[in-house]
Amino acid sequence: MTTDENNKPNSERMAFLRSLPLEIKQSLTKEEANAFLHDLPWPESLNEKLKDFIVEEE
Repeated sequence: MTTDENNKPNSERMAFLRSLPLEIKQSLTKEEANAFLHDLPWPESLNEKLKDFIVEEE
C-alpha cells in the first residue's frame, strides 16, 4: 500500500460508504475500503462491487 493508513480518510467518501447497503459494506475488503477512502487506485473487485452506486462524470 502506498499510503500511510493513519492518514485521515476523505469524509465525503466515508459518508458514501456508510450509506451503502449492509451486504455491500460487509463484502468490502480492507484493501478495497482503504483504496476508496484514500483515493488510491481501485482493485477491479471494488469497481465490480460499487458499479451500481457510482455515476461516472463525463
